[in-house]
Amino acid sequence: MFSGIVEEVGTITIIAQRPGGITLTIRAQTVLSDTQIGDSIAVNGACLTVVRYDATTFDVEMAPETVRKTSLGSCQQGDAVNLERALTANGRVGGHFVQGHVDGTAEIVAMQPDGEGVMATFRPPTSLMRYVVPKGYIAIDGMSLTVVDTGPEWFTISFIAHTRAITIVQHYLPGRQANIEVDILGKYVEKLLASRRPASPL
Repeated sequence: MFSGIVEEVGTITIIAQRPGGITLTIRAQTVLSDTQIGDSIAVNGACLTVVRYDATTFDVEMAPETVRKTSLGSCQQGDAVNLERALTANGRVGGHFVQGHVDGTAEIVAMQPDGEGVMATFRPPTSLMRYVVPKGYIAIDGMSLTVVDTGPEWFTISFIAHTRAITIVQHYLPGRQANIEVDILGKYVEKLLASRRPASPL
């Protein structure tokens, strides 16, 4: 479980293809301060397991489902990635509860100046739009963010200057794909309501 508050931006240094997936080597600093083998680290919002580490880098393995579901399968050497360690039981939740289970990717449609920040428009799979509501939570590349507005096939996010400066938002351009995780509460409510519907007559 994560809070969606990015701790640092790391850099992918090695991408190794394996028969069962891909291994990423990521250069970092902050998240390595207390990392152990088997720990979970969110990489652009995807919860991945540390399988090796040293003083400056760590390795995570991506299963085929992770490659299919996220934008990490198309990453390149030198790409910057948002990093966050898993929450501790006594830590603050500065964002919202983020599982690190990416639901899919959304295309960045537009980036427009908005005061000192930027208003970004995203186009996710239409099947996910029912979970996206104005002023609701959403995680984008592991960042806990508030939805500004929505349409049938899009939603907008306002990025303040601070967020752009300390995350990979500084690299966002129209056409790029971003990992998204919708608020899990919406999924639970939908399933609970569905279970209360009367059974269809035979």
